[in-house]
Amino acid sequence: MEVLFERVAGLDVGKASVTVCVRIPGKRQGSRSSVTRTFKTTTGSLQVMRDWLLENAVTVAAMESTSTYWKPPFYCLEESMEVWLLNAAHMKAVPGRKTDVRDAEWIAQLLEHGLLSPSFVPPPPIRRLRMLTRYRMQLMGDRTREAVRLELMLEDASIKLSAVASSVTTVSARAMLRAMIDGERDARVLAEMAKGRMRSKIPDLAQALEGHFDGHHARMAGAILDRLELVEHALADLDEAIRAECRPWAHEIELLQTIPGVGERTAQVIVAETGADMSRFGSAAKLAAWAGVAPGIYESAGKRTPTGKRHGNKWLTAMLVEAAGSVGRMHGKNYLAAQHARLTKRRGAGRAQIAVAHSILVAVFHMLARNEPYRDLGADWLGRRNDEAHTRRLVAQLERLGHSVQLDPIA
Repeated sequence: MEVLFERVAGLDVGKASVTVCVRIPGKRQGSRSSVTRTFKTTTGSLQVMRDWLLENAVTVAAMESTSTYWKPPFYCLEESMEVWLLNAAHMKAVPGRKTDVRDAEWIAQLLEHGLLSPSFVPPPPIRRLRMLTRYRMQLMGDRTREAVRLELMLEDASIKLSAVASSVTTVSARAMLRAMIDGERDARVLAEMAKGRMRSKIPDLAQALEGHFDGHHARMAGAILDRLELVEHALADLDEAIRAECRPWAHEIELLQTIPGVGERTAQVIVAETGADMSRFGSAAKLAAWAGVAPGIYESAGKRTPTGKRHGNKWLTAMLVEAAGSVGRMHGKNYLAAQHARLTKRRGAGRAQIAVAHSILVAVFHMLARNEPYRDLGADWLGRRNDEAHTRRLVAQLERLGHSVQLDPIA
């Protein structure tokens, strides 16, 4: 088999050590030789590894994406040579022969023959932004879980606040809960703390706030509310930090917000996960497949079996699906909302949201590649397309029957 890269290195990365196999030309013409060494994953040892690879004139190094353990060796080598991050599912070795040394040799052998394809690793500025946006999504999940815990605790005390208020974390609900924690038990007094539009629900609130809220519940509610406030302060600080990091991509984020359902946070996540450089993906179909919002394909013996959507970038997919849910609440006011409504009737809300998320990502690819804002096709675009196709079919049928057809639109 033809050798495409003469001097390569395969790295099998673990938490505490990394096994490196270097493949270089042998002493005889056409032969290949291997040298394998193991290094610790501390910074000093990785620098020794880098110097050793440079001494052997290695031009390309490859490693599996093992958890987050690949990051220290990758970052150490990326400025000195070309480094490939590999999907472990794409390079299964012979079963029954798995050791760290054999894995490193297998990676090096596949790499030298060009049988591997690298995964997308963004540049350092995007990586920093990505860490911030992913941490924000984790904190948003923490906030949701704490709110659920608070609601379940109130149910244990027979307090039905969530049946009347839109959320147990609103300003009015928190004021009532703080008063209950401080010892107030009169439902009428608590209901009078409602603010804004919730004041119209004071009679219902008075009934919902009657229960057996005791000292144990007060201690639990106080701890949960304190935790919620800490998370919300951290989220506010993160939002400011992310806005500062996003300044180089302010124009792209402004463009993305012209898509229905895409707000500032969703646009920031799109930039952080894709890098805003569509040339790395080549086409909208490849971008959708990488993100995990494109359907998978399984074909055997000429038969195709549905496999659902692919595994992909869960952070990007989650935000796109959330944006698709927002579009679904627009009730057919634009193309994406009409698509969501049409697919929900036939396939259900879950599949409709994945399909709309796919459409949003396709629009993102073309908008960023062409530097253009979103242009909506209109809520009636699918109907117009079907009418035009039906007209063409009828004209073709008449022409097959020997008629000449001339269409004149009605004024």
